Amino acid sequence: MILLREESTPRAVGAHMNPGMIGGVAGGLIGIAGGMIGTWASIHNTRSRQERRFMIRWATGAWAGITLFIAAVLLLPRPYSLMLWIPYAILLPLGIRFCNRRQSQIRAEDSSAANRL
Repeated sequence: MILLREESTPRAVGAHMNPGMIGGVAGGLIGIAGGMIGTWASIHNTRSRQERRFMIRWATGAWAGITLFIAAVLLLPRPYSLMLWIPYAILLPLGIRFCNRRQSQIRAEDSSAANRL
């Protein structure tokens, strides 16, 4: 006769939801909502058609890249998933810096074109 330990018996779905799990899920959802609001604000606060087009492309690429990063962290085995944080920690700030500089450049080009008219 095989005895089942208490942990291996079927339970209700919510039985495994401890405070840490609830906090992790809530934190993830709040983070996604914050990213969506920030993306909307970045696109909404553009001043020209060219700047808006750039921000939409940049936001789409950033969301795709971050989604791929999160998927890789969750799917890869432990030592490799931890090593992914090194390029992420380098590339994310560099990408944000590039985006901000390019947006400033587009605004400068638009204002100089408007001054010439």
